[in-house]
Amino acid sequence: MKRIKMYKLFERVWHWSQSMLILFLAVTGFEVHNSISIFGFEKAVQFHRIASYLFLILIAFAIFWHFTTDEWRQYIPTFKNLKAQIRYYGYGMFKNEPHPVHKTRWQKLNPLQILTYLGFKVLIVPVMVVSGLLYLFHKTINANNVVIIQNFSLESIALWHTFGAFILVAFVIVHVYMTTTGNTATSNIKAMITGYEEIEDEHKPKESKKVEEVK
Repeated sequence: MKRIKMYKLFERVWHWSQSMLILFLAVTGFEVHNSISIFGFEKAVQFHRIASYLFLILIAFAIFWHFTTDEWRQYIPTFKNLKAQIRYYGYGMFKNEPHPVHKTRWQKLNPLQILTYLGFKVLIVPVMVVSGLLYLFHKTINANNVVIIQNFSLESIALWHTFGAFILVAFVIVHVYMTTTGNTATSNIKAMITGYEEIEDEHKPKESKKVEEVK
């Protein structure tokens, strides 16, 4: 095993900020729907709006960072070892089988994670952002006679936003669980805090084999 710098500072700040904003948006959002009661309706609406603006700013910075650092390449989909990865999560890891995909600095995600996170970024988040903005500025849009948007009722927009919220919460729950599937139950979380992670040294077995052949 070797210890390498896996996650940069911005990546870690972005990850934890995004997590906290999503959870806060979920709490205030469900309070707006009268599902829970913590801040009170008026404050929940105010906090939800402020958090949504911060979330949009974070998204903008994240997009800029991904494309200026080439980190967007982490999300290029691949089906190589996908079946093996699904089998590992469903069966293999409970039998202490070796991980089918070895993590590297430029390949942090396995095939299943790539598809999941890509879906999160290009499907779930856009649905939440677009429906949220439409809900927030619905009166202004109607006042300006935007025909395309007027075809959607406020109720249908709210329904889409709520649907996306449930999917988002489900994603967070699964994501938290998956963090426990690293080398130890807390290794992935520690890596996202410190930036450093221990990964398998792929060259070590080859070197050992050469030594044995010399002997």
